[in-house]
Amino acid sequence: MSLALYRKYRPQGFSDVIGQDHIVSVIEGAIKLGNVTHAYLFAGSRGTGKTSIARIIAREIGSTPNDTYEIDAASNRGIDDVRDIRESVHTYPYESKYKVYIIDEAHMLTKEAWNAFLKTLEEPPEHVVFIFATTELEKVPETVLSRCQVFQFKKPTRAELKDVALSISKKEGFTLDPASADLIALLGDGSFRDTQGILQKVLSFSKDKNISTDEVERVTGAPKSELVNNFVEGVCVKDLPKALKALSCASENGNDMKVFLKLALQKMRYGLLLKVAPEMEKDIAKEIGKADIETLKGIAGKEGNVLSSSTLLELLSAYDAVGRAYTPELPIELALVSIVGEKK
Repeated sequence: MSLALYRKYRPQGFSDVIGQDHIVSVIEGAIKLGNVTHAYLFAGSRGTGKTSIARIIAREIGSTPNDTYEIDAASNRGIDDVRDIRESVHTYPYESKYKVYIIDEAHMLTKEAWNAFLKTLEEPPEHVVFIFATTELEKVPETVLSRCQVFQFKKPTRAELKDVALSISKKEGFTLDPASADLIALLGDGSFRDTQGILQKVLSFSKDKNISTDEVERVTGAPKSELVNNFVEGVCVKDLPKALKALSCASENGNDMKVFLKLALQKMRYGLLLKVAPEMEKDIAKEIGKADIETLKGIAGKEGNVLSSSTLLELLSAYDAVGRAYTPELPIELALVSIVGEKK
């Protein structure tokens, strides 16, 4: 795989775009009617497809590579850079109806640079289309927002990222089980690009083209399933030492505490569903491995277990606090003590 997966499988047309139907339907419909906006602003977290859709727009309105300019505002953020753009927009396209300027990381432009842009955005030449992309919409001046058609990109769901991982693996000739794809999607953290990057790393290290969850854990450094299961069981049967030991081992292994707790919460959610709605077992089996199903059924069936909505809520609060804590383990440890109960 010499070509990066995120480049190889980048959407080439509106029909290839996943999870942004609210944007695609509006823009595609407008272009078909000949209503091309002269300034778009795409906002959303990294890896959600902002630049990909910008390139698709350029192609759909007939702008060739010679008339499409991609500018990284992180390294071209000053007033002189904007003045260069202002001068170039007045020259006609080489071979297209439109010149398209895709300006990535637009929030990095200086205040002076934005001010220099305003006049051009107010009265853009008929042959020019600007597409700004940003991960920090709040840093873009209101005066600029009012002159653009603004679109807010959604983070892809874990299910969408999982489907992407499974689809690409199949196209690349690999077999990826659903549990492995789900772990890759979780680690991708709402980004198509990050998910594809993790998948590429995993595929590159595979010897037999059959990817197991163990293999994903080894390559990515994700917490071992056994550790997560020990933590879940310790919490649910009120075995505080077992839960704390699993947490400590994960920390010593260098595992990210948010990822560790996210995996634990996912398993506990499935365990709770198995407990209150056992008829869902077949559906849950599509998402996690058979061994995990048996483990969770065993926990759910133990007398006196605290696998409940209140337990999950307590750990969800800890999950929110992990990123803000000086010691990432502390919010989880406090939640465990609260769930299990302090010894008098």
